[in-house]
Amino acid sequence: MKKKPITNGTLWIFAVGQFGWSLLSGIISTWLVHLYTGNASEGATNGIFGSFITQDQILLSLTLFGLITAVGRIFDAVTDPLIASWSDRSNFKGGRRIPFMKAVAIPFAAVTAGVFCIPVTSNENLNDGLIFALLILFYLFMTIYCTPYNALIAELGDTQEHRINVSTYISFTYIAGFSISTFMPNLAGMLEGIAGSKEGGIRLAIGVMCAVAAVAMLIPAFFIKEREYIDPKPVKTPAFKSLLATFKNRQFRRFVYSDVIYFFAITLFQTGLADFETNLMDISSDKTFLLTVLMTVVSLSLYPVVNKLAPKAGKKLMIIIGFFVYAGVFLITALSTGLLLGNVHIFGIIVAVAAGIPMAILGILPQACVADVSELSTLETGEDRSGMFFAARTFAMKLGQALSMLVYTSITVKRLAADGTEAVSKGQYRTVAFVAAGTCLAGALLFILYNEKLVLGKIVSIRRENAARQADAASDK
Repeated sequence: MKKKPITNGTLWIFAVGQFGWSLLSGIISTWLVHLYTGNASEGATNGIFGSFITQDQILLSLTLFGLITAVGRIFDAVTDPLIASWSDRSNFKGGRRIPFMKAVAIPFAAVTAGVFCIPVTSNENLNDGLIFALLILFYLFMTIYCTPYNALIAELGDTQEHRINVSTYISFTYIAGFSISTFMPNLAGMLEGIAGSKEGGIRLAIGVMCAVAAVAMLIPAFFIKEREYIDPKPVKTPAFKSLLATFKNRQFRRFVYSDVIYFFAITLFQTGLADFETNLMDISSDKTFLLTVLMTVVSLSLYPVVNKLAPKAGKKLMIIIGFFVYAGVFLITALSTGLLLGNVHIFGIIVAVAAGIPMAILGILPQACVADVSELSTLETGEDRSGMFFAARTFAMKLGQALSMLVYTSITVKRLAADGTEAVSKGQYRTVAFVAAGTCLAGALLFILYNEKLVLGKIVSIRRENAARQADAASDK
């Protein structure tokens, strides 16, 4: 049966789902550590829920969140390939990907809200256990939604143009979701009167955002009929054999090495952004959203430029440039102060504008690289294992995030100050930024090993051979 042509409108509908899950991810990455740890003070949100959970180091210098993320990554090491294989091998009426997205969207959003609405008891251990369980479920539901979702990037990106377009669109909705998540304190302030307290306003704001995210994630699940666009052929390769075959791909391995570093650095940036702004730049928490808006506007304005330059300059060169610029952003952050020009926070403006550049580049192009490698594998083997390729990338994302959380929470653990109180110093936040700068430089150097010309050249060559073979077969008839 002839399939419907994939249009940019279809790709935009697909991209709305990314807005939903990036909003949930942004809530966790931006506000989890900020609300539950750090220096609580009158009128601020930093550490406002800190009294409900254990703040001391628990095991081998790990804090509660450091331990949770460490265990969560081990959990992901098993669930990522299992979900990817399940999706690749499935043959549901609705396709190989959409049924998973449809089933888990609401539980994913509900669990995210639950992380911040755990029963507040006087028993810290009970609260620790509840938040541990909810975060593990968060990681599981993210895998169940994102792995099939990301596999569709390669399947809907049936041409180089569509591949770069869909990567651009989902990058736009990703940054929109993350940006909206930083609006949480402002929304909480609006809802505080309804909720009756500052804490209640925060929880209500997060609940509203999670509801919006659930709707967004369901839009592609209900409005894209997978089998109308794609001929899903279930693969037969078992889960871990498929995973092993994925990592045997030399070009994919070279890509993943730098990708882990990218997610490590960007998670340090997202996790620490509110703390950098409030502690290093002396910006009040209700004004941090304005800088995020500026960063988003700069990034979005560069999307057409990245979209047009990528086919000409090459994705590889632009990604390397993105890494170097991010390194510069982190160095500026590490050296920033509360310098004012009138009412303008100078370093805040510089960081927001500069960060928009690599956000545009690294938000768009890495997904297209994975789609390239996945397509080449499909052409060479005859098996479409897009789910496993993107699951491996999702695992790289989570591994980078986990290492980032371990590093961030270990570096910013409260220490005894000169006045006898326990607090996180500015020097600790600066250390985080220096670490991120160094890892970005390492990521740029590692990505030099990726051979984009080889991958794209083989795709073109095999496609030509297949087209010639089909033409010969047609002429024989």
